[in-house]
Amino acid sequence: MTEQNLHKEPGNIRKDAKLPKRFRILIIGAILGLLSLAAIGAYWINSLNIEKLVVPILAPTQLIDKNGKPSSQIISVKIESVSLDQIPMHVRQAIVAVEDKRFYEHTGVDAFGIIRAVFRNVKEGGAAQGGSTITQQLAKNVFLSGKKTFSRKLTEAAYALKIESSYSKDQILEMYLNQIYFGEGQWGIQKAAKRYFGKDTKDLTLAEGALLAALPKAPSRYSPLKNKELALERRNLVLGLMRDEGFISPAEYGQAIVEPIQVLKKAAPELENRLLGQYASYTDEVIDEAIELYGFTERQLLAGNLLIYTELDPAVQNAMEETYRNDSLFPISAPDQLVQSGAVILDPSTGGVRGIVGQRGEHVFRGFNHATQLVRQPGSAFKPLMVYAPALEKGYDAKSMLYDGPLDIKGYKPENSDHRTLGQVSLRDAVIHSRNIPAVWLLNEIGLETGKTFVEKLGIPLAEEDNNLSSALGGLSQGLSPLQMAQGYSVFPNLGAEVQAHTITKITTADGRVLAEADFQSNSIMSPENAHAMTELLRDVVREGTGKNAAMDRPVAGKTGTTQLPQNKQFAGITGGAKDAWFVGYTPELVGAVWLGYDNTDSKHYLTTSGGQYPALIFKEMMSLALKGVPVSEFKLPATGKLDKGNNGKEDKKEKKQNDKKDKKDKKEKEKKDKKDKQKDKKDKKNKQDEQ
Repeated sequence: MTEQNLHKEPGNIRKDAKLPKRFRILIIGAILGLLSLAAIGAYWINSLNIEKLVVPILAPTQLIDKNGKPSSQIISVKIESVSLDQIPMHVRQAIVAVEDKRFYEHTGVDAFGIIRAVFRNVKEGGAAQGGSTITQQLAKNVFLSGKKTFSRKLTEAAYALKIESSYSKDQILEMYLNQIYFGEGQWGIQKAAKRYFGKDTKDLTLAEGALLAALPKAPSRYSPLKNKELALERRNLVLGLMRDEGFISPAEYGQAIVEPIQVLKKAAPELENRLLGQYASYTDEVIDEAIELYGFTERQLLAGNLLIYTELDPAVQNAMEETYRNDSLFPISAPDQLVQSGAVILDPSTGGVRGIVGQRGEHVFRGFNHATQLVRQPGSAFKPLMVYAPALEKGYDAKSMLYDGPLDIKGYKPENSDHRTLGQVSLRDAVIHSRNIPAVWLLNEIGLETGKTFVEKLGIPLAEEDNNLSSALGGLSQGLSPLQMAQGYSVFPNLGAEVQAHTITKITTADGRVLAEADFQSNSIMSPENAHAMTELLRDVVREGTGKNAAMDRPVAGKTGTTQLPQNKQFAGITGGAKDAWFVGYTPELVGAVWLGYDNTDSKHYLTTSGGQYPALIFKEMMSLALKGVPVSEFKLPATGKLDKGNNGKEDKKEKKQNDKKDKKDKKEKEKKDKKDKQKDKKDKKNKQDEQ
């Protein structure tokens, strides 16, 4: 036994001896690999060109319309640099506290800072701090553009390391403060100080400096001109971080936090961005879309020498702007506040937004956009989306009889606008005459969840608070924009398919390198047969219902919407008043949505009109101008299904003839009515002016 063991032992020793040798080879190989990667990385970092840090280039960005022609050019203001000794210490500390606590400790990339930011943001329940260092942000804003990909993040880190090896910390902070974007078209702390406070950087107070430090993370979101409450909240967060870091005392914090935000509403002429060309509202939406969908910064878009290819149709856009210059199409405003409006027109087959008007009066570049940013309750214009289209999908049709009597569902008691009930009405009549009780009853029958699911499939988010039957009448907690309403209605003329509404097709560098490109797929939302049935119902609204004022010499479908004044003490005794008025409609070629109302509704500022009046007239005018010279076409028909089943399309042809005959008759009646209405409007306006 001992002899056998002695014979085996040398073999075992030789086998075991091989393991450490192989392990050593692997270790050496890994080290050599890492050294090679480090060498390549060092060479790459060293080869990066960072000259633009010293002489920043702000080149204009061009917008290209759908025909391939330039439509607008954005030219930014120039940077006005200040040396670090002209920037108060509290301003520097504010930036470091909120953007990069370990700025003076790391070498450009801060792994600890990334981990700390993640934990802090979870604790704060929001984005209190970012993971990128000040150096990385400087690199990103000056050298990089496009989506947040791993390769871009790696390049950003490489630039940060190169910058840190080339400049001192104070030099980097100075460049950052002189080149970062502070919103409202202002680059650099000096321009920002002048724009917001009308003073030089050296004269900024602690609270003012903290407000400016709050802006670079999201300049538009935290703008004190657009979102004062959010700006105040963010400024106070900065002050809190400064106190926590020991930059300011509790007493200084207490004094600064109660200081109100007071900023200049209008910029001095030399501080304004210039938009060469037209279409300020459309350009605003293009910029917002590029930021939200493609990850660009506002700086890159306003001064990155880019080409942005868009869905803009100048013929449509000009038609809309001409319509909005015609004051006779709008109700008389209160002396101190203009009745505002916003409108969108898009192509239902592609989702391409052809035109946007964001406000009445002077079009301010980067101003508030009533077509895309405004959210208001859509009223009855929401019924086709929340109630009738889902009901058609559930098997109801135009002839289905709906309940129209006293209704009390768990305490909710809807009323019709005429305060009358008819016992029963057909679904068709309920749509045409915008009956409220049948809509609520029907939503309850098909199930609230059915309506909600359909709307959400359209890309319209509903809040938890909207989980009630008042949503049948457009009584939403947050409301919707004209853009969202137009997108929702686009499913009907497009036979049940929806393509996401968008303004951008692609973004390239000046030399043609593609940085971002749209790729929107068509999604099937409802059956072609039911989409066409919905179109026929909405055509009847325009032919003989609440939408008669939108009738044109071509097929039109649509729905009116009006929201009543809140039922509270402020509006007690006011009858016939409205907060919002809508018309959303479409032809075979285009979908349009119009909203009308006051920015601030109160007992002296409210509408005395409905969606079937001014909004329908505005829709008709802008669509008529937009489609001038375009041959009249019919709405698309489903290839197969209910409409042509078993009769080879004979019923469709018969129906078309009947509809054409009806349209001609309605047109004549409409012309007579228009004459009377114009005479009445003139008389009303004269009386109102006499009263004033």
